[in-house]
Amino acid sequence: MTPHLLIAGLGYSGTAIARAARAAGMSITATTRDPAGKSPPDGVTLIPFAAIGEVLPTATHLVITAAPTETGDPILTEHEAGLNRATNLRWIGYCSTTGIYGDHGGGAVDETTPPAPGTDRTRRRVAAETAWSQRAAHHAVDILRLAGIYGPGRSVLDDLRHGTARRIDKPGHKFSRIHVDDIAHGTMAAIATATTGTRILNFGDDEPAPSATVITYAATLLGIAPPPPIPFEDAKRTMSPMALSFWSENRVVLNHDTKTALGLAWRYPSYREGLAAIMEVEGK
Repeated sequence: MTPHLLIAGLGYSGTAIARAARAAGMSITATTRDPAGKSPPDGVTLIPFAAIGEVLPTATHLVITAAPTETGDPILTEHEAGLNRATNLRWIGYCSTTGIYGDHGGGAVDETTPPAPGTDRTRRRVAAETAWSQRAAHHAVDILRLAGIYGPGRSVLDDLRHGTARRIDKPGHKFSRIHVDDIAHGTMAAIATATTGTRILNFGDDEPAPSATVITYAATLLGIAPPPPIPFEDAKRTMSPMALSFWSENRVVLNHDTKTALGLAWRYPSYREGLAAIMEVEGK
């Protein structure tokens, strides 16, 4: 029987996962907000979200990238009956966020660190993680906590090209990141190593770094001068509430247990390798 992967949310990360799963020989069905208006990767069947319940009974693997709403995870709230009929389902991967760890004042967190969400958005994520973990009596469940996602078409290289990059100086503040292809790489490794119960997996690279450092390096790749540094206290006056919430928290996300459990090394262990690879794809 050919493994059948159902991806709930064919967005940026979901598309990368779909391509990797297709290369591994899986059949793939994915949901999107507007199936008629989107061209999926080769070999991917698009369905509307409302049709998930019809596909779940044939799926062997399920990845959820869609964010929870105020009423909970939409699959669990709207398609529980379909999940209960999913007798072929062996593995569930729930894409969460490292934001659930909250602020640690620049300290390190790992897979065993208890969640300490500081926003309504991340509290909803923790609730969804808990709800999906409760399915582990029926299927293997992996909670994939994703750091800041970047990749082709979505990186500081684009910001620099468009003249919108801001080199914000906040001493001691670091962000963890993950290249979109490593999300796909890690997801396929999670599928291959799945056993029973629930695993917590941190999908963050090996070198959390200040935003200003990453922008300076990206400017070097482009052969341009980096934008001038802006003190954080000045920059925050024009930040959106979402941006302020990101900058208000500072932590270093460790991934040793994740890489050991999955038996992998990241293809892009730092922003340097990741940005260089994007340059190869996009050119200058």
